[in-house]
Amino acid sequence: METVSLDLWAVNLEPVLPDLTSWLARVEERIAAAAHRGAQMLVMPEFACAQWLSFAPVDLPTNQSLQWLSEVGTVALDAISAMSVHYGVSVLAGTIPFPAALPDGVQGFLNRAWLLTPDGLRFHQDKLSLTPLEAGGAGGITIAGGSINVINWNGLRLAIIICLDSEFTSLWSRLGKLDLDLIIIPAKTDMITGYNRVFGCARSRAVELQTAVCAIGAVGVPVGVPHTDTGVGGAGAFIPCDVSVSLDGVFAALLPQTAAMMSDHVLCVTDLPVGACRRLRNGHAEAEVCPAIWDASHLVVTDVAV
Repeated sequence: METVSLDLWAVNLEPVLPDLTSWLARVEERIAAAAHRGAQMLVMPEFACAQWLSFAPVDLPTNQSLQWLSEVGTVALDAISAMSVHYGVSVLAGTIPFPAALPDGVQGFLNRAWLLTPDGLRFHQDKLSLTPLEAGGAGGITIAGGSINVINWNGLRLAIIICLDSEFTSLWSRLGKLDLDLIIIPAKTDMITGYNRVFGCARSRAVELQTAVCAIGAVGVPVGVPHTDTGVGGAGAFIPCDVSVSLDGVFAALLPQTAAMMSDHVLCVTDLPVGACRRLRNGHAEAEVCPAIWDASHLVVTDVAV
């Protein structure tokens, strides 16, 4: 595949919805629109499912929210999978808590991203590192994932890297050896600082790995107060900054969206040049630099302060 087209949906989590049926109807509208314009995938952000909390039972204990989201997620994923098959569009359905017991038998949850495809297949990737909020047990016990899953999608080698995981160079040094064609970063950032870290890293990783990197972030928080909430979302598609593909590495971008904007936008990424990036990465096209193949292990550190 030479190019790929994706719809990156910066979902607004603020609006209150009456039930899951209403939420699924919104998702179907976006999938149908993606299919109409010929996109191969609709991408939703991390914890897009958090909007379900707007119709959660009023007596739901806070420490049971991950359990409840997980249960609702089983129903939602079945419905979205059927939509994917019907419209012929893959759907990265953000992340949903997934039950996983700790060694002592205590119930915990992985922050799991799901990719659903038109042939009925389901692929997943777990978040590998936890934010302080997740580590603190908000809503239940969150467990860090332990593996990187390379997904064969439409003939491309794809990986999903979730929000905070985008910031760790040690992880990306591993990814740089996997010859990935497309990396998708579903995110949910609470402030503009987090947004800038995730999206700044996404742009840098496209240069480093000489591949296409798409980032998508949710706007606001569920059942929030838009004019005081700090949640910032957006979308961006980044490619290597090399004269043969891009002068600045920004293929398409949606400016940061604050909760106060009450926005709910889709960034239509058309004909992302994954083939041109692959030729750069594999030495079949002239590249100005090849950062990912450089290894610093041979260097001696000289530190006069030690």
